[in-house]
Amino acid sequence: MANLGSAREMGPARRREPAVPFQPVVDPAGWRAEALRASGEHLFHLTAGDRQELDAAIREVEARNIPVMSIAAGDFRLPSLGGKLAGIRDEILDGRGCVQMRGFEPQRYTPLQRAIAFWGVSMHLGERVASQNAKGHVLGHITDIGETVNNPDQRGPYSNDRIPYHVDCCDIVGLMCINPAKSGGESGIASSVTIHNELQRRRPDLLPVLAEPYYRDRRGEVPAGMEPWYKIPIFNYDEGYLTTNIEPTYIGSAHRHPGVPAMTPLQREAFDYVQKLAVELRLDIDFHRGDMQFLNNHVIMHTRQAYEDFPERERRRHLLRIWIVARGCRPLPRAYFARHGDPDEVDWPGGIVGPDTVLNAPVDG
Repeated sequence: MANLGSAREMGPARRREPAVPFQPVVDPAGWRAEALRASGEHLFHLTAGDRQELDAAIREVEARNIPVMSIAAGDFRLPSLGGKLAGIRDEILDGRGCVQMRGFEPQRYTPLQRAIAFWGVSMHLGERVASQNAKGHVLGHITDIGETVNNPDQRGPYSNDRIPYHVDCCDIVGLMCINPAKSGGESGIASSVTIHNELQRRRPDLLPVLAEPYYRDRRGEVPAGMEPWYKIPIFNYDEGYLTTNIEPTYIGSAHRHPGVPAMTPLQREAFDYVQKLAVELRLDIDFHRGDMQFLNNHVIMHTRQAYEDFPERERRRHLLRIWIVARGCRPLPRAYFARHGDPDEVDWPGGIVGPDTVLNAPVDG
């Protein structure tokens, strides 16, 4: 396939119409897995020249002693690749919503150099990053440390369990594969626009239910002055955009808190139907070593399959994760802002913080 580099190359003519509640949504993110699988248009292959530019940018950042958290796009200079990344940003935010970048070789670099590369590329896609947990990690390490999605005070990424289809608390989630699993661990993505439209075709009665607020559990990561739960609809229609927010484990355990009702039978049916359609309409993607995956959480749901790891620590599955903020990328519902405090005082929603959170970027996982 031809290498992808510009917004025009990365997608067909863009067609978006204002989203009308409970009606089919016309949006370039409404792709079908079979078509994307056949075309491979979500893949971006780094050229030898791109890799040389990354090498030079990494060396420059190291020579200038710039801390990882301080790297801005202007510090990570990519004369040719930077223009391609501008097209990729456009594709993520205004196109299909998903890009898999291939050809980076993490084994050639130290942990610090890998972090510099991933952070630098990410800063060409957004303005800043968000905290991924109450510990303030802005560079996450996704490995199995024995947690389980069934523990309401723990989170799924740090286990080898299958994770239900969900979105993360940011505009763009980025993952870099340092080591793939021994077996399993595939990434699955699904267009929430296509899921919405299939629901409208098969079960239109469920759309109003999904547009009502669902309670979510903060799972022990509670900002100062906030309740241990919050509410956001799964399907949000706002200023002509459909924005989707689904977090199954957080929804499933919210009712453990006093005063939070369990899902009604109809809410449960609608919720389960979304998961069923995500599985049916998914695109499975194998993570190759060095892959960088970037997803628009507002239009893409993602999962990870259960996996078996290597016994040797140095060979175990290991991904870097970053939550990217792209302020103003689309109108967002007031409920998104309310998750973080007074909606009128929150600059832009995204991230997880606690009362004592201090941002940090651990280089070694």
